[in-house]
Amino acid sequence: MSTSKLFSKVSVGPFTLAHRVVMAPMTRMRSNADDTVSDIMVEHYGQRASKNALLIMEGSVVSPKGNSYQGAPGIHDDRFIPGFKKIADAVHAKGGLIFAQLYHGGRVSHFSLQPNGEAPVAPSEVPFTGHAATREGEVVASPARALELGEIAGVVEEFRAAAERAKKAGFDGIELHSANGYLLDQFLEDTSNKRTDAYGGSLENRTRFLLEVVAAAVSVWGPGRVGVRVTPSGEFNEMGDSNPDALFSYLAGRLNEFELAWFHVVEPRIVGDHSKEDADKMAPIASAHLRKVYKGTLIAAGGFNRQSAEAILERGEADLVAFGRFYSANPDLPERLKNNLPLNKYDRSRFYGGDARGYNDYPFYQESVAAASSAGSH
Repeated sequence: MSTSKLFSKVSVGPFTLAHRVVMAPMTRMRSNADDTVSDIMVEHYGQRASKNALLIMEGSVVSPKGNSYQGAPGIHDDRFIPGFKKIADAVHAKGGLIFAQLYHGGRVSHFSLQPNGEAPVAPSEVPFTGHAATREGEVVASPARALELGEIAGVVEEFRAAAERAKKAGFDGIELHSANGYLLDQFLEDTSNKRTDAYGGSLENRTRFLLEVVAAAVSVWGPGRVGVRVTPSGEFNEMGDSNPDALFSYLAGRLNEFELAWFHVVEPRIVGDHSKEDADKMAPIASAHLRKVYKGTLIAAGGFNRQSAEAILERGEADLVAFGRFYSANPDLPERLKNNLPLNKYDRSRFYGGDARGYNDYPFYQESVAAASSAGSH
């Protein structure tokens, strides 16, 4: 029997993982009304934890100005730490590892999500017709204002302080969400960044903000504990760049200067939480391209199944593979993939917001077998 690369051990920073299946960070909008971690969130991550396996938590908001989605957990104040500690403890109780993901929504926001109903902040005032999720449901985002040059250091500090809180809560590390058209990504790509100061124009200038945030996060966590997630050629939230290959290759090269836990690359065949129409025929090109530049651990994400995950690992284009939608519906996903067991189908209508339904009520495989056996014996 041929050995499985997907289920071989791998080192990530100071950790040794039992396999290369990672739970991708997924926005689920299940926090309490005051943005603190809810009990069902604690249960959700605890369910999906397993020995020496890596989970990446959903994006947590680093600034009162950073929220895109009502129900996303905050991490911009010390009052949030106890809830995060419950999640870290639940995962560690099963021998698992968990990294917190830090994000700022930037222009993907609405007046009603902002302190005092202010305008959202962005690199530049570029028209944006995407949506934010408020208490009233999905609404078109409000017009954003450009961050003043003097404000940028303050946002870097918000990320640093959030990294500090994640550490106090007992997480194993953090990931910086520089993907999907949120603030860090907005600075990178020239569709959204029209600045003419030190944070706009050249590749060096457009990557400056992210690299300052990376340096701040590494100052808190040290080597091997900070990851960065990107979406090269991503279209979600009306993103794009005139030369994505040059931009993300340059960024990958600069990230080699830090001893990161990983570089997390989402394939462009995925747009948000949907696959493109012919996604199953699209090869994972972003990881293959950036692997030639980035020297550290690389996580590939976006539209993988067991077979394609094995294939990208065998080709050496990634070291680990992150699964989102499959992990949302299969708390025991690594076990199912390892043993080629059937997967629960996910319920897209319950991805965002709501209660435990479509969130914590997916059965483990053994539970399914027991239920079927019990039903058959009556």
